[in-house]
Amino acid sequence: MNPAQTTDQVRDDARTAAGWGLGLLLPMVFFCALVTLSGPRAGRCLTYGEDCSPVPGWLLYGSFWTSVVAGVAALVWPRARWTGARLGAVVVQWCAQLLLAGLILSYA
Repeated sequence: MNPAQTTDQVRDDARTAAGWGLGLLLPMVFFCALVTLSGPRAGRCLTYGEDCSPVPGWLLYGSFWTSVVAGVAALVWPRARWTGARLGAVVVQWCAQLLLAGLILSYA
């Protein structure tokens, strides 16, 4: 097996993972919000302002935009340069995306 082929495969896998992450970001936010809003705690929070989650809004927006920026950076990263940084961007993207899902579901 040629070492150049395995390096190209790693680069393509990172691009694929970044694309999947960006493609699943909005549906994930929608369905997490749907699950959260169907709970009694969210209804009480929306109706009476009681028992709301103490998660700050900047943390939600920050993790969303971090996921978007890291995913786009991993997609447009040049193939021949710093593949480790590209993989790091994909890891940051997925961690921010999972943090966002957890934060949204914590309102339930």
